[in-house]
Amino acid sequence: MKDWDARSGAANKAQAIAGRAMGAFSQFHDAMIFAIVPPAVQELGNATGFDLQLVDQVGMGHEKLVQMRNMLLGMAMQDKRLAQVRPMSLEDAPQLKINVDQDKARALGLDLSQVNSTISTAWGSAYVNDFIDRGRVKRVFVQADAPFRLKPEDLDKYYIRGGNGDMVPYSAFTTLSWTQAPVQLTRYNGQPAMELQGGSAPGLSTGAALAAMQELHAKLPPGTALEWTGLSYEEKLSGGQAPALYGLSLLIVFLCLAALYESWSVPISVLLVVPLGVVGALLAAMLTGLNNDIYLQVGLITTIGVSAKNAILIVEFAEERMREGMTAFDAAIVAARMRLRPILMTSLAFIFGVMPLAISTGAGAGGQNAIGRAVVGGMLSATVLGIFFIPMFFVVVRSLFARGKTQEAATTPTDPSASNSAPQGA
Repeated sequence: MKDWDARSGAANKAQAIAGRAMGAFSQFHDAMIFAIVPPAVQELGNATGFDLQLVDQVGMGHEKLVQMRNMLLGMAMQDKRLAQVRPMSLEDAPQLKINVDQDKARALGLDLSQVNSTISTAWGSAYVNDFIDRGRVKRVFVQADAPFRLKPEDLDKYYIRGGNGDMVPYSAFTTLSWTQAPVQLTRYNGQPAMELQGGSAPGLSTGAALAAMQELHAKLPPGTALEWTGLSYEEKLSGGQAPALYGLSLLIVFLCLAALYESWSVPISVLLVVPLGVVGALLAAMLTGLNNDIYLQVGLITTIGVSAKNAILIVEFAEERMREGMTAFDAAIVAARMRLRPILMTSLAFIFGVMPLAISTGAGAGGQNAIGRAVVGGMLSATVLGIFFIPMFFVVVRSLFARGKTQEAATTPTDPSASNSAPQGA
């Protein structure tokens, strides 16, 4: 790639150049050529795309497995959620098959081991011994000369000595035939398999590509299975852990706030503001065309933390006013009015601080834009909406907890001795 200064504009990004190259490579019919964007950090692999094995589970055979693979590739090429789905194994190639009639060979007094070793030596070479040439040890290999091993018919020029000492040509006991056969055989967990690789369409995540491949595989006739390998296997293992990790993080924050304020209602009113920031970050990502990748998730976590910070500023101040005798409604209004300027100052300072990331251009700007735009969108929504919703959340949660305490006190049985202490002459 040329330097970024010489490639201005979105049309000269690496992804755009790879897309144009794919259009040119698709015109070739003698091979399958793909343009792949290299990873951002060399020697660490490419974290995008997927890697899978199409496994033969019922022993259907190589030809049937190839048909299944081609059916899956055909459906993948027509699916708009997938891109660059390709086989990673070598295609079947023409092979020359030499059929040795063993009955004729024995009738002619030939040794089958010599039949095999002669062909192997003439066409594939054989090691004989070593010799010393000017102080260096070199190996000696024996092989037929090139003009005598260029065509299949050259096999008739080779002879085998029979039991009676006569030289017998190969044409006397062999026949030649051409066949399509695999160049290499792939096994996965001991079963025949075909390796496939591919990626997701622009704007979609790798998880969507994995789900699409599973949907397409379900349309194939029974007998095969999809086995994920490499990073795709790790992604399938850890993909379902993200919601649990987010839930565990919120639970820990909730318990820490409960221990800090010695109240169950304060943490709830603080955490209710988190969705406001998440909505803004996701909306900013959708409007600017960002992918749901690790950079966006970092921006979401940052937005969650700063959104909770704004809520803590108002809720803590409101709690102090309630201890002074104010109602929950009045305390929330006073807290929102008193903490408005600090919230705006810190939020705007944070927004302007990450603004260079959101508007950056050049090499490596993709990850910076993802973090910056997510944080800017989340902070704007959390600040603008939080000023109005945080006091409301505080009042609603306080009212619910106060109502629960009132109902609990009303259902508590009274002391019988107290009810019998009324004056007798009343």
